Amino acid sequence: MARCTAPRYGHRTASGAAACPACSSRSRGYGSYSHSYPTYTTPYASSGRSTGGRSSGGGSGRSVKPRWSGAGSPVMYTPSEVRTLTPVRENVEKRSAVPDLRDVFLCHAWDDRNGAAKELHDLLETRGVSVWFSEKDVLLGSSLLREIDKGLAKSRVGIVLVTPALLRRLKGEGIADKELSALLARDLLVPIVHNTTYEDLRDVSPLLGSRSGLSTAEEPMADVAAKLAELVVL
Repeated sequence: MARCTAPRYGHRTASGAAACPACSSRSRGYGSYSHSYPTYTTPYASSGRSTGGRSSGGGSGRSVKPRWSGAGSPVMYTPSEVRTLTPVRENVEKRSAVPDLRDVFLCHAWDDRNGAAKELHDLLETRGVSVWFSEKDVLLGSSLLREIDKGLAKSRVGIVLVTPALLRRLKGEGIADKELSALLARDLLVPIVHNTTYEDLRDVSPLLGSRSGLSTAEEPMADVAAKLAELVVL
C-alpha cells in the first residue's frame, strides 16, 4: 500500500500532492491540497456563552433558569440551587389558595435584628415580598413565643439567616432554637448562610446543616434576596 509523503515533503501545492503516491489520485481536479484536517468549533465555545443551559466558559455555571423565573428576569441560578429550591417552590404553589399568608417568615438571631436581618428584610420588601419580622410584627407587651407561632403558621416559607450570632444562640437553646424546630418540621425552609460556613452550621445543628440553601459567600445579599423574591412571589 502506498504511503503518504506529506509528513516529510508536505502537500502545500498541487504538484506536491500529485507527486505523492497515496494522494495523487485525490489531487486531480481540486486545485491545491492540504493534508492538514479542518478544525471544527462548537458554537459559543470560545465566547463562554451557554448552550443547553450550561456554561461552556468554565466559570461558575450560573446559567440555569428555573420554571418560576420570569422570561425577562436577569437572575441566574446554579443547577444545585434549582434542585434545592424546586421543592420549596412547589410547596409555595400548593399553599397559594390559603388566604392572608405572608410570603416569608424570617428567623434570625436577636443580635442581627439591626444588621444583617434588617438588611435582608428591607431587600425582600423592596422586591414586593411580605416578610414576618419580629422587629415590626411583635407588639410591645405581647407574648413573643405566641406571636412567633402565629407568624410561622401564617407564612408560606421560612428563611433562617445563619450567622455567627445565630450559631451562638442555637447553642444556648433560646427562642431562635424554638423557631428553628418549628421550621424544620415543615419542608418550607431555606437557610441563608452569612459570614459563616455550612461546616460551622453542621457542628451546631446537623439537621439544619443538611438542608441546602443560599450563601452570601458566593453572591451579595441583594442577589440572594432577588432569588428569594422570585421563589415566593406568585
